[in-house]
Amino acid sequence: MGSMKPVKTNKAEEPELEPLCCCEYIDRNGEKNHVAACLCDCQDLDEGCDRWITCKSVQPETCERIMDTISDRLRIPWLRGAKKVNISIIPPLVLLPVFLRVASWHFLLGGVVLTSLPVLALWYYYLTHRRKEQTLFFLSLGLFSLGYMYYVFLQEVVPKGRVGPTQLALLTCGLFLILLALYRAKKNPGYLRNPASNDRPLSSGQAECLTRKGQEKTKGFPGAESSGSLNNRTLKDEPKGSSRVLVGSPTKIKEDWCAKCQLVRPARAWHCRICGICVRRMDHHCVWINSCVGESNHQAFILALSIFLLTSAYGITLTLDTICRDRSVFTALFYCPGVYADYSSALSFTCVWYSVIITAGMAYIFLIQLINISYNVTEREVQQALRQKTGRRLLCGLIVDTDSFIQKTRESALLSHYKKKPKQKAMA
Repeated sequence: MGSMKPVKTNKAEEPELEPLCCCEYIDRNGEKNHVAACLCDCQDLDEGCDRWITCKSVQPETCERIMDTISDRLRIPWLRGAKKVNISIIPPLVLLPVFLRVASWHFLLGGVVLTSLPVLALWYYYLTHRRKEQTLFFLSLGLFSLGYMYYVFLQEVVPKGRVGPTQLALLTCGLFLILLALYRAKKNPGYLRNPASNDRPLSSGQAECLTRKGQEKTKGFPGAESSGSLNNRTLKDEPKGSSRVLVGSPTKIKEDWCAKCQLVRPARAWHCRICGICVRRMDHHCVWINSCVGESNHQAFILALSIFLLTSAYGITLTLDTICRDRSVFTALFYCPGVYADYSSALSFTCVWYSVIITAGMAYIFLIQLINISYNVTEREVQQALRQKTGRRLLCGLIVDTDSFIQKTRESALLSHYKKKPKQKAMA
């Protein structure tokens, strides 16, 4: 009983944390800070400004520290402490309206701006993808593009009197269905929970044993490690030399060990290096929803793409029918005389071309998804097959055959394996 008294006194002596006001927050250093002091005590920013004024180069490490400081201090007042604002959300909200309005001044400016927008988006995608960072830029761009296109349609197209109430209601319903499908696709794609949270985790010895068994099985079967996890159409026919390890009876689903998540994952599950977690039947990491597409949200993702394509095509048709009358949609898209004489029509026409570019990109993704579904493969498996040269491209690269090519690879590997056995016996 006497040993319990100091514990009680220690608990009583612990200082309680003071509640934060709406403008206060805890920064990345664990210290209390205020929104009004966002420009104070930033040596990296001062040094960067001094070097920029004196026309000296700024080190990349300094730029990264400045961006980290800005992203940490960019907050808005909120109840019980200021909330952090992701800096990647802001550029689409500011740049997209400016670029589209500048592009509507002249058709040459429109061509330059509408060509540079996809280039900039691809550059930013490869920049973040190389750093393995999550970003809300594309999600913000997609949602704001939907809202801004709908706003321009209401402000510039509907007042011209060519769009009826029924057509407007259909377009509005399509927009709400897109948002609903995106909300469903943003949910859990099928994350694999760490068994340490519920069950006893596997020890390092057990993990090494699983890895050693898999390596011993693949020693005598060259090519099986690269092809065993890719032939997903006939899992029953996978050879015993697969890189995945059987757990329990052979009839059970094959599983393998993820060293990063410290768990045993089922077949066709992969580790997402951007999300930092394993996903069941992972297809790919989609930057447009800032989440993985996996077993639980793949149908919602396909549904969102299909509704978006239908709604976008319908909105483009209504807009072109309004600003370029008595012309077909395809003709009006490339030849609409006098459209730049009126600023309202020019802005609508520029937004139509922007929507066409986005819709073409989404249609390509939708087509690839349909082809992969028909072949019962995921995008992750297709990319791995191409990297390991266990698949071949067909139909200008739209189709990647990972089945017949794998069977031929396995047959050649088996033949070479059995040819080596008599030579080894003769040498012995």
